[in-house]
Amino acid sequence: PYWRMQDEHQYFEKEAGRPADKIKQIRAFIAAAPQDENTGNLLSYLSELEKDVNGKKYGLVFEEHREEIDEVLDTHTPVLTEEADLFIDHGGQMNFLIEGDNLASLKLLEKTHKGKIDLIYIDPPYNTGASNWIYDNDYVDGNDLFKHSKWLSMMQSRLTLAKNLLTDKGVLICAIDENESATLRLLLDDIFGADYEYNCITIIHNPRGIQGKNFSYTNEFAYFVIPKGDKIIGKRHLSDDEIYWSPLRNWGSESLRTDARNCFYPIIVKDDKIIGFGDVSPNDYHPKKNELLEDGSIAVYPIDAKGVERKWRYARQSVEEILGYLAVKKTRGIYDIDLGKTFGTYKTVWSDPKYDANGYGKQLLNSILPNCSFDFPKSLWNVHDCLYSVVAKKSDATILDFFAGSGTTGHAVMKLNAEDGGTRRFILCTNNENGICRDVTYERIRRVIDKEDYAASLKYYKVDYVPISDRMYYEYADELLRHIRELVELENGINFTGNEEIAIVLTEDELAAFIADKDRFAKCRRLYMGHDLLPDEEQEAALFQNKIDVSIIPDYYYRDLQEG
Repeated sequence: PYWRMQDEHQYFEKEAGRPADKIKQIRAFIAAAPQDENTGNLLSYLSELEKDVNGKKYGLVFEEHREEIDEVLDTHTPVLTEEADLFIDHGGQMNFLIEGDNLASLKLLEKTHKGKIDLIYIDPPYNTGASNWIYDNDYVDGNDLFKHSKWLSMMQSRLTLAKNLLTDKGVLICAIDENESATLRLLLDDIFGADYEYNCITIIHNPRGIQGKNFSYTNEFAYFVIPKGDKIIGKRHLSDDEIYWSPLRNWGSESLRTDARNCFYPIIVKDDKIIGFGDVSPNDYHPKKNELLEDGSIAVYPIDAKGVERKWRYARQSVEEILGYLAVKKTRGIYDIDLGKTFGTYKTVWSDPKYDANGYGKQLLNSILPNCSFDFPKSLWNVHDCLYSVVAKKSDATILDFFAGSGTTGHAVMKLNAEDGGTRRFILCTNNENGICRDVTYERIRRVIDKEDYAASLKYYKVDYVPISDRMYYEYADELLRHIRELVELENGINFTGNEEIAIVLTEDELAAFIADKDRFAKCRRLYMGHDLLPDEEQEAALFQNKIDVSIIPDYYYRDLQEG
């Protein structure tokens, strides 16, 4: 039939345009041309290209782009230099802010924190086409034909490194909007694979809506990438209107002691608060109402308003475990006990008004930094609750944000620690475009620490570069040695400057000078020593007698350069 002929014609037209067929045509053309070294190289390249095209049947395919930072890293190695004048010494944990391209920062963190990060939270550029992020010194706008490929290339290189930093139970949270949500999901799957599960959370961050052509956008998304099979996401605090309260007494008819003897006991109440639990009542004791005790407290039994005895829903040996879920209820002078769990599971749609990026993002930032021009800061509570869901029970977690922006993640970590006494630490990475790192990220952290009196300290590092192309390792090794201190501080969360209890030595002369300085030597408790230093017997004895713990600085910081 005519329609079948038309379909077949369209099919063959389509098949002729497939990349695999185009490659065959190009190969035939090259094979027919005069052969030389160039044509041989082209045929070899086509074979590799054919493998790529034929090998990937499903997944994310995009035009990969190289960034300016890729060119820099081809010929240079990144190092860290401290901005000592910006050090914040306010007790607590040592946190770090790294100024520079985050790809370079991630390569440095791979040396110090491989497999050590508990949680990565990032809020990368949303690629809206509104010239809100820069690629190779040019804004990517809606007219850029490669805007998706550039965004995916940028994210792929960074997420691949980020995965290596996570612990076995480490979690990645990535915020995004509708412009790249679908491509991000495929990219995450490509990088993290089948060993992880992917949860997409919808967060109402702008309840007023941002008007699009057809809809007003009120939400963004957060992808939670979690090791498969692990129960990592904890419980969330419920607001007062979410808590369902019900009697601790058992429902139904009168209960017999033979049903569950350990469920008959008094709960001791004073000043409308539970202060303890009595012993299980004897079988022959059946009170008909609450009892007033000698100290003025009340013994509340599982008796309803009609005087019918029922058992408590939790036995005496386990009721203290749920004390935090119990509340005293008083009706017409009669005390009762209600049960209401103040924690619940996280839902896939988060709509708390505190996630509003205007009131708890922009306005909050302006209250800290008046007239700050930073665009689209996250709600503090949005980030706080994302972090809390993962590290509520891991009070010593290390949290990384390599798209740090205005520093909301650092602010949220300090707030979490203040709430529960935790010792979590953060590492923030951002470039200094328009002075953001120095004037916004750092300044926000400094002012929040000062205003809230948070027990937290901060070191400020800048990424520098040491040229390595056309040079042997020994030609620039001494230059790298001058930046080892920062890597040791970063890896161990410590501060050498002005700290008499720790010291670092990298050369034989430094070791000899350290031991000869009697005052400094006597106060030191831990010495970080270069891996290639060999103390003599006298130096070994002095270190031992002074009870100084020696930590050997690893050689993996620049091993790849030595081997190359």
